[in-house]
Amino acid sequence: MTANSHTHHEPSYLEVKPRKGIWNWLLSTDHKRIGLLYLYSILIFFAVGALLGLSMKLELIAPGETIMGAQTYNGFFTLHGIIMIFLIVIPGLPAVFGNFFLPLMIGADDVAFPKLNLLSWYIYILGALIAISSQFMGSGPPDTGWTFYAPYSFQTNTNMLPAVTGAFVLGFSSILTGLNFIVTMHRMRAPGMNWMKMPLFPWTLYGTAWIQILATPIVGITLLMIVAERLFQIGFFDPALGGDPILYQHLFWIYSHPAVYIMILPAMGAISEVIPVFARKTIFGYKALIISTMAIAFVGYFVWGHHMFTSGMSGEALVSFSLLTFLVAIPSAIKVFNWISTIYKGAIHLEPPFYWALSFIFVFMIGGLSGLVLGSLATNVHVHDTNFVVAHFHYIVFGGTGFAFMAALHYWFPKIWGRMYDKAWANIGWLTFFIGFNALYFPMFYLGIIGMPRRYYDYLPEYHGPNILSSLGAIVMIAGLLIIITNLVRSTKSGEKAEADPWNGKTLEWKTTSPPPLENFDKQPVVDKGPYEY
Repeated sequence: MTANSHTHHEPSYLEVKPRKGIWNWLLSTDHKRIGLLYLYSILIFFAVGALLGLSMKLELIAPGETIMGAQTYNGFFTLHGIIMIFLIVIPGLPAVFGNFFLPLMIGADDVAFPKLNLLSWYIYILGALIAISSQFMGSGPPDTGWTFYAPYSFQTNTNMLPAVTGAFVLGFSSILTGLNFIVTMHRMRAPGMNWMKMPLFPWTLYGTAWIQILATPIVGITLLMIVAERLFQIGFFDPALGGDPILYQHLFWIYSHPAVYIMILPAMGAISEVIPVFARKTIFGYKALIISTMAIAFVGYFVWGHHMFTSGMSGEALVSFSLLTFLVAIPSAIKVFNWISTIYKGAIHLEPPFYWALSFIFVFMIGGLSGLVLGSLATNVHVHDTNFVVAHFHYIVFGGTGFAFMAALHYWFPKIWGRMYDKAWANIGWLTFFIGFNALYFPMFYLGIIGMPRRYYDYLPEYHGPNILSSLGAIVMIAGLLIIITNLVRSTKSGEKAEADPWNGKTLEWKTTSPPPLENFDKQPVVDKGPYEY
């Protein structure tokens, strides 16, 4: 890929100040600033969610009540889930790096609908505030878990309505972002960039955007049904009124399993950008990676039933959902093989983004292989609703999305802020986080296999050893996070100036200045070859 070189210096998006003070940001329609608004919002919510998670692990450090009671634990558990899923993991990579880099990577000067883009951020903030307000209003924090399972979600006396309404509002932000990305990719690619010359990160955003548009309305309708059930006793899910609580599970997981792919597809896209740059090789199997992205997005719609193997389904349904669950592993495995093949015989440059990418592959494989245990009917019955599920879920959702988010943040940091970070501290932060993450979640696999249920605030003495290790791992992981964030925040102001292309990247975002000018390129870039060509 080539782009016309700069003839003069345009002010960067960080320097342009058409309005005064904070309104310079809050009313900006520049996709880069909106991406950073999402980033700062997500980091604040992440700090709250991480502290709630740490508090729960400290409660589980020993049998008996240690720092909180059962009701408080359930409230923390629910809010932790709502924040981490709806406020961080689902919007994370698409809203931050998709907003910032999608136009840059396809040679556009902005997204198709800049004002709609800003509106989606405001809707995100509104939904977040409504959801979090549920902790402080009325009859106490909601205690159903982030899944809001019926019939408990309409029978509990806790403050459910704001939590459910907040999740409903957040869905609109997701839909608008997906719509914006699809139109941008169809209508605004640079001259010469056909679909087969588009980088892989935009491709994964494309697959994700279709899931956001098609799957999110289902959960929106389902959450409205919960609200109607609480307020008007209609009888959708209440058996006493002729409703079916299992119907809620079907409707919820029809969205929430594709939501896992909203989380993981852009993560895979970010890893597909990092690996060829630091292996100094063209990506192996470019078309196979595109096809596998679309296959994951498509098959992801048909596997929701594996969350419900113990709920009571026909034998035919059980076998069908189990088979589909195993099939969705195939395109994921294709991606892993292609990444490893790209690394094979490459001229490896060991930099912080590459360490994050390698550790992503490691934790994603553990998460994926443990998912096959849950996809198998016999083993699912044994580990269903145990800590095994918690471990698998966090290896995929937090391990997959979290490690890829960190890889993307360290990879694109010089382009966003025009500064380099301290690589030694970045490596120390990565290693501390990696050790803490595995010490936190790996013992949960063992706890699940020997029978410890999830969502319990107390446990029998025989589960004590792994729980101590897991709680200590949480403390180490938080320490790693503090090192990483401190290093990056400090470097935004005091890091050494970054070149336009510090990593020797080949995609279009590296062909403009660091940080980019307001409209990204001085002249319209022209694409004459595919991405990643070394």
